[in-house]
Amino acid sequence: MAEMAPAQVYAPRTIQVWRTLLNWVAFVFQIFAQILRAPRLPAAAPVACGGGRVIGDSPPLEKLTVVLDLDETLVCAYETSSLPALLRTQATEAGLKWFELECISSDKEFEGKPKINYVTVFERPGVRDFLDQLSKFADLVLFTAGLEGYARPLVDRIDVENRFSLRLYRPSTISTEYREHVKDLSCLAKDLSRIVIVDNNPFSFLLQPLNGIPCVPFSAGQPQDEQLLEVILPLLKHLSLQKDVRPMLYEKFHMPEWFQKHGIPALEWTNIG
Repeated sequence: MAEMAPAQVYAPRTIQVWRTLLNWVAFVFQIFAQILRAPRLPAAAPVACGGGRVIGDSPPLEKLTVVLDLDETLVCAYETSSLPALLRTQATEAGLKWFELECISSDKEFEGKPKINYVTVFERPGVRDFLDQLSKFADLVLFTAGLEGYARPLVDRIDVENRFSLRLYRPSTISTEYREHVKDLSCLAKDLSRIVIVDNNPFSFLLQPLNGIPCVPFSAGQPQDEQLLEVILPLLKHLSLQKDVRPMLYEKFHMPEWFQKHGIPALEWTNIG
């Protein structure tokens, strides 16, 4: 067979290579054209992050203020002498944390010395973890109708890290024509858009029902209670991202209507400003 020239041997391969290259260029050009024709995306919305801060053009939110009741909200307490032995046994065997406390009573002994009361206190499950997590994104205020001689040493035990920025006792409550020991949030702030109160007794916040979170009362007979960490804490985290907590709390609890059903008129509760 006669020897073929080099051009006759390599010409078909050269054509194949050029076709492949042209196909690749056409494909790249098609993708580039699609990118140019794609619609422009709108600017990203501000993204809320922990602690109530907002990433974007909006100004950062002020830190949420959370006002916490004490008895039957964070703890439950019994006079030690009247605490049924069976209840104590059942509660401790179920894992409830408890401690005994000496409290100064407002009553006096015969010699004029302050009377000492002995109290057994059961901590609501998760209360210390609750306070720790909550303090990371909110300012904490204790507001109790209890007397200072009882409440102060009790709170010292459950809040060793002193997370409460303020503690208010019975003298800070007010009396109304409907209930005594009402907790008026206006003594804490003029703008109530970023303040909430958690209390097992809704009548405590009848002056500002749009700021209230009613919680299930706690007792030593409820060792499996999960309110603080599973119910209250997630709600407070969500509220910390709201510019105004009141619309959301109204939609969730409808407290003004609840008060009306209990004979307390609406006044101007629905005016959020």
